[in-house]
Amino acid sequence: MPVLDDSPLPTTHQDALRGLLDREDVARLVSRLTAALDDGDTDRLRDLLVPDAHASTPGGTVHGIDAVIAQAARNHRPEDGVQHLVGNVLVDLAHDHAEVRANVVATFARREPRADKPVTLGAVYRLRARRTGAGWRLTHIATDPVWTSTTPVTRVGPA
Repeated sequence: MPVLDDSPLPTTHQDALRGLLDREDVARLVSRLTAALDDGDTDRLRDLLVPDAHASTPGGTVHGIDAVIAQAARNHRPEDGVQHLVGNVLVDLAHDHAEVRANVVATFARREPRADKPVTLGAVYRLRARRTGAGWRLTHIATDPVWTSTTPVTRVGPA
């Protein structure tokens, strides 16, 4: 089955390679974001975000890198046994800007489940990034929930 892609072809092999490397760099931002959240090490987000980043998630809407990190820390505590599974990462590039869509399933193995917080969340990440002097950085993080489950899961291993 042929793949239909309306995007113009790169003019050189160098342009094609740059596009592939940029897509990989932006996709790695998604992996590094979720790894920091899973590890409860939200300070690592400083290397992924621009200073004026903003986020709109089930945890709230905030503006500025410090507010984004504080919100992430509040909602992704190391003792909660958080795990994000990410797939279908689509990166669309436009010069020094990128838009990302990815499916994510986040599970929180809280020692004491709370009725007002989902245990598992299926969502779509809608992220924006731009190329900076330090490389690609996230400018906007949005989490659009699709489904939730409140069925408790048991954490294994150390907290």
